[in-house]
Amino acid sequence: MLSRLCKPLIANSFLLFGARGTGKSTLVKSLLAPLNPLIVNLLESTHIESALFALPELEARIEAAAQTGRWVFIDEVQKAPRLLDVAQRLIDEKGARFAISGSSARKLRRGGGNLLAGRAYSFQLFPLTSVELAGIFDLDTHLAFGGLPTVWNSTDPRERTLYLRSYVTTYLKEEISEEQIVRKIEPFSRFLQVAAQSSGTIINYSKIARDVGVSDQTVKTYFQILEDTLLGTVLPPYRRSIRKAQGQSPKFYFFDTGVIRTLNRQIDRPLTDETYNYGALFEHFIIHEIMRRANYAERDWAFSFIRTADDQELDLVIDRPGMKTLVVEIKSTKLIRAEHTEVAARLGKDIPDCEIVVLSRDTEPKQYGPVRCMNWQEGIAHMFQG
Repeated sequence: MLSRLCKPLIANSFLLFGARGTGKSTLVKSLLAPLNPLIVNLLESTHIESALFALPELEARIEAAAQTGRWVFIDEVQKAPRLLDVAQRLIDEKGARFAISGSSARKLRRGGGNLLAGRAYSFQLFPLTSVELAGIFDLDTHLAFGGLPTVWNSTDPRERTLYLRSYVTTYLKEEISEEQIVRKIEPFSRFLQVAAQSSGTIINYSKIARDVGVSDQTVKTYFQILEDTLLGTVLPPYRRSIRKAQGQSPKFYFFDTGVIRTLNRQIDRPLTDETYNYGALFEHFIIHEIMRRANYAERDWAFSFIRTADDQELDLVIDRPGMKTLVVEIKSTKLIRAEHTEVAARLGKDIPDCEIVVLSRDTEPKQYGPVRCMNWQEGIAHMFQG
C-alpha cells in the first residue's frame, strides 16, 4: 500500500472527505485495522437499505459498538446523512469515536452535515501526488492517466483507460442521477464535456451556457456541484480589493488529468510532448500538486491567479502568512530561456515583497533578474521550506 501524506489523527473522531476513488476507505481501514472497528459501508446495498428504511436497527449496531469503546467507520456518509445525528449523540453522550468518510459535501449540507462541528477533525484526501508515488512516479503517466490509486495499481494502459471510462460513467450514475442532484442528466453530461475542454481557463458562463443549452445560472450551479462533489477546484483572480475581485470570473480546474482526458475523449490517444495539450495538463498537475501538499502540510495558504486587461497572465499567486507572497509561472518546457520569465518579472513588480519563480522540466537552475527558475520538483520543495 502506498503511504499517503494525509494523516488523520486517531486521538479524536474525524471526517475524511475526497472524491470517489481517491482511497478514503483504504486509508481509514489501514489506520483503524489494529482497533477492530465496526465498518458501515454505505455503498453496499444492504447498509443503504438499513440506513434509509430501518435506521433504528443500524443505530443499535453502532451504539453497541460505541458502548464497548470500538471505533465506528461510516463510509460514504452522504448516502445516509441522518447517521451524523447518531454520531453526534454518541460522541456527546458516550464519548464514542467515529471515522466518517464522504464524497459529497452538497448532500451532507442538505442533510445537516454541520452537526459534527467541533466534535470531529476534518481532513481531505486527493488523488496521488508525486511524493506519495515516490519511486514509481512518472510525470508523463501522471499527466496522461491522472493520480487515482486504481490507475497506479495497473501498468496496462488499456486497463487504465477502461477504469477511467468507467469512473466517469459511474460518477454520472451514482453521484448525479441516483442522488437527484440535477433534474436532467443530459445537459449536465454535455456540461461536463464542455467544462473539461475549458478546464484551466477563465470561466465564461455565457459561452458554456450557449454550448450546453441551459441558462447562465444553471451553469454556475453545475460548477458548484463539481466543487461540492470534490471533482474540481475554483481558482479566484488575485486582487488586493475584495470588491474588485468579486467582479471577475475565476478559473476552474478539474481534479484529475486522467478524468479530463477521458471527458475530452482523448484517453486512448498518446500524450504528445511539447504541445498545447501537454502544457495545459502540466499546469493542472503543478497547481494541484502545490495545493494538495499545502493542504496535507496544514498550511493556511490562499491561491489565486492574475489576468491583466491586455491578456497577460500569471498562473499562480500564493499568499503564505508569515512568508513572502509567491508568484509562480508554470512552463512545461525542458529548456527555460529569458523570454519565459518576462511576464512573471513584469507582473510581479505590482506585488509587494514577493518571490517570483518559474517551474518547468528544465533540470538546470537559472536566475533572470528577479525571477528564479527551478525544476518543478525542486521548486515545490523550496516553497515549503521555512
